[in-house]
Amino acid sequence: MMGQRQHVVLLIFSAFLLFQTSNAHNVTRLLAKHPSLSTFNHYLTLTHLAPEINRRTTITVLALDNAAMSSLLDKNPSIYTIKNILSLHVLLDYFGAKKLHQIRNGTALAATMFQATGVATGVSGFVNITDFKGGKVGFGAEDNGGSLNSFFVKSVEELPYNISVIQISKALPSVVAEAPTPGPSELNITGIMSAHGCKVFADTLLANPEAMGTYEDNVNGGLTVFCPMDDPFKAFLPKYKNLTASKKASFLEFFGVPVYQSLSMLKSNSGLMNTLATDGASKFDFTVQNEGEEVTLKTRVNTAKITGTLIDEQPVAIYTIDKVLMPKELFKAALSPAPAPAPEEAADAPKGSKSKTKSKSKTKSKAAPTPDSDSPAESPDDDPADQVADDDNAAMCFGAERLAVVGLSFLLVFFLL
Repeated sequence: MMGQRQHVVLLIFSAFLLFQTSNAHNVTRLLAKHPSLSTFNHYLTLTHLAPEINRRTTITVLALDNAAMSSLLDKNPSIYTIKNILSLHVLLDYFGAKKLHQIRNGTALAATMFQATGVATGVSGFVNITDFKGGKVGFGAEDNGGSLNSFFVKSVEELPYNISVIQISKALPSVVAEAPTPGPSELNITGIMSAHGCKVFADTLLANPEAMGTYEDNVNGGLTVFCPMDDPFKAFLPKYKNLTASKKASFLEFFGVPVYQSLSMLKSNSGLMNTLATDGASKFDFTVQNEGEEVTLKTRVNTAKITGTLIDEQPVAIYTIDKVLMPKELFKAALSPAPAPAPEEAADAPKGSKSKTKSKSKTKSKAAPTPDSDSPAESPDDDPADQVADDDNAAMCFGAERLAVVGLSFLLVFFLL
């Protein structure tokens, strides 16, 4: 009896470990074992495609050897065009060597990471895979007139139904993927915002040289912008106009983050995020929270929800939000007064602690505001449901994790009895 229970416990542990490691793979480590693919591996890192591949499961990488990469690089494409081309070589499905030779009806159409970026138009983000007689397998970009001009060479690495790395004979030609792609410094970020429902915010940003300069300084190194839609920002403009010049700049910078955050990153990571306005003691931060597909940004004043993506292409991402997110440094939370505690309770209650985060340094320094200019303005009385402290949410998450661990421990003890 005891042996059976121990066997069950081992099975539970094995299943638990399998669950923990089932999506763990590192494409650059897999490719590092194969020197003939070193250039391809290098550009997966340089274009930041490697982290995107590692975050996904059920994926196939069509690797190119050094000779094939040399032919591609001879055309002197920009690094951003190279990223588009290589993302066309990442299939969002699993194709091991065995599956390639067992394709139903001999042909399959696979979506790629290029198609998932939203840059590809029509069928340009799809790859045709055809199993010919005699074991030959051809690959071709769907926007290339159906021409299958690249062929399966060998299986490089396979972690079944998770990631497959296979070598193909040459790069897949695609007019759309190979089109010249502007670098981030050439992107007109305010133009993108203006054309997609954030014109009022974009015009306000353009009218503030200090804030606009901060955005431009961060474009090449990585920038994520959360722009409020026109209607809520129009309604907010009277409050914005009452701010001092320095507060206006900080307020506008508050909607930018000095690192690139893809939507998948935001959906998988919660926590405190510094902004372009963060500078030493002036935190100007907010908390990212996600539940399923919904991502919200929260301060101690109010909460805004991400409603759309305008661009999500390393190193720049711009998202729309449904409200004007307000920093606690400039606006007071409209909190209802809490009942006064009994004298003995007040004496025993621990004092709240504020968590400190290390803010990213900026190239320019801000003058320290005077005590008068630091006093927050009154916030609007709407959104009372948004007044939730960040510490409470962190405690809830931590409690849920502890509950899961305790539950697993009880289950193990039960089988050991």
